[in-house]
Amino acid sequence: MPSQNLIPREILFGNPERTRPQLSPDGKYLAYIAPDEKNVLQVWLRTVGQEDDSQITKDQKRGIRMYFWTYDGTHLIYMQDADGDENFHCYSVDIHTNLVRDLTPFQGVKAQPIELDPNFPDELLVGLNLADPQKFDVYRVNLNTGAVEFDTENPGNIVSWTANAQFQILSALAATPDGGTDLIYREGVDRPWETLRHWTAEDEGYAAEFSLDGKTLYIVGSHDANAQRLIALDLATKQETVIAEDPQYDVGGIVSHPTTRKLQAVAFYKDKLEWQILDDDIQSDFEMLRQVRPGEYGISSRTLADDRWLVSYTTDDGPVYYYVYDRATKQATLLFSNKPILETLPLTSMQPVSYEARDGLTIHGYLTLPKEAQQNLPAVLLVHGGPWARDTWGYDPEAQWLANRGYAVLQVNFRGSTGYGKAFLNAGNREWAGKMHDDLLDGVKWLVDQGIADPQKVAIMGGSYGGYATLVGLTFTPDVFAAGVDIVGPSSLITLMQSIPPYWEPLKAQFYHRVGNMDSEPDFLKSRSPLFFIDRIQKPLLIGQGANDPRVKQAESDQIAEAMRSAGKPVEYVLYPDEGHGFARPENRLHFFAVAEEFLAKYLGGRCEPLNDIPGTTGILK
Repeated sequence: MPSQNLIPREILFGNPERTRPQLSPDGKYLAYIAPDEKNVLQVWLRTVGQEDDSQITKDQKRGIRMYFWTYDGTHLIYMQDADGDENFHCYSVDIHTNLVRDLTPFQGVKAQPIELDPNFPDELLVGLNLADPQKFDVYRVNLNTGAVEFDTENPGNIVSWTANAQFQILSALAATPDGGTDLIYREGVDRPWETLRHWTAEDEGYAAEFSLDGKTLYIVGSHDANAQRLIALDLATKQETVIAEDPQYDVGGIVSHPTTRKLQAVAFYKDKLEWQILDDDIQSDFEMLRQVRPGEYGISSRTLADDRWLVSYTTDDGPVYYYVYDRATKQATLLFSNKPILETLPLTSMQPVSYEARDGLTIHGYLTLPKEAQQNLPAVLLVHGGPWARDTWGYDPEAQWLANRGYAVLQVNFRGSTGYGKAFLNAGNREWAGKMHDDLLDGVKWLVDQGIADPQKVAIMGGSYGGYATLVGLTFTPDVFAAGVDIVGPSSLITLMQSIPPYWEPLKAQFYHRVGNMDSEPDFLKSRSPLFFIDRIQKPLLIGQGANDPRVKQAESDQIAEAMRSAGKPVEYVLYPDEGHGFARPENRLHFFAVAEEFLAKYLGGRCEPLNDIPGTTGILK
């Protein structure tokens, strides 16, 4: 393949042209995210039916990624932190005056939006760790005045809250000392809490929403089954009725009517997204949407009148397409795609694959191959973070970038990944650097046995847990990988647990159950920590780290880089002073992936776009 077919990193890792559109609840406006003249992502606004697009926010540096409409017809709310510290604030912007107000103006405090309700259009329920850094109490914010009023106290172990249709907090999820959770409920704001259900550390569960009449609490849980099911819990009789289930796959998403709260559809993420329709009223709509274009589709937003939906379509070899769907005419009209230029590029498909691990467990994943060659290739094992998350099908800029440079790319949903039922999730308990790593190694073996990968030219790369897996790969199995790229990965499970954010305290028991107990078995955690095995490292390592990362502190990367240098081991380290757990600013993303591309080309032999100066990056080679 000639070099002119190298896809520029600027396209793959740069900002989208327009993305994340949402219709206002009254249907009058369309908001979306797009870069300004300085290439900083902002919220833009358009009157539906007109071409009067205007920028309504003025973020100076990081760019806005998350926003949502309120129900008052006047405000949007967006979230922003400071240089990646994850202490997000809620900012409201008046769509008519562009006036921005910090609704949660508290230094060092993190805001967690809980609920908006169309019948209470001027209010927002938000969790704030204002009184105590370890716990989020509920506050009621007036969107007109900005007044913040205390609503519900967190006794210390609540990790999520659920409001009913009267905008009252009547349910919550409480972490328990055994690593499990309690679903708690109260009949009124002045009534005591009672426990409706206990989920052990081996089970998963949460409250989805209340019915409109408040008599039913819809929950998702894996109790009495392998996978998480959607269940209606009658609050008077405490009887449970299963609404939707799959024997192997967890409920992955719920669609309900915007005003009646009627459950309408459930998503199950298998190799690809599959919908189970619960409400006959939308059956014909979903059948129409399935025919609009190939790919996975989902409802991004809908009007309160429910006459128009905004629908997104995801594919593996092109942009995300956004349509406005008119339910009366059954017509879908293309709004825009997030990156039209992707349509013109030599992108490649992502194939769902599976293989059997050494102990017989079936492991699922995704394979992305270069267009020009598919045998005996250099390869990159791209490991997802979490680890309690999973890879999904669709356009992945990292997979496309690596495939375009000539690498086979394997993404593995190793045991402990979510979505595949609790037996698969629990198979990862206490298996960091154990069977979870074996699953990755078995993936490499599968690639080699298929004739796809050259066994001498396989690199391992990932962020967060994927960064940890990279460090494990180079220390615990030094002969398997030719190189490693670690992005914000912990090097020691002991220092990781010692430095978690204070508001993770309620989740510590669950972490101890799934990873290991720092108090009673430090030696076990040490035995699974790459930092203590750097003498085994033979192959080169590249590290990328954000200085403000609250989850995996800079010290995690500092300590392994320093230890490797002291031992004369090959390591490159790039630090970004204005980033956190990952690289949000496009300048820094472009810089790191340029460094990584040069690194991989050096040790695997793939193609490389020259490393040019990237204005605005703060990356420091340490």
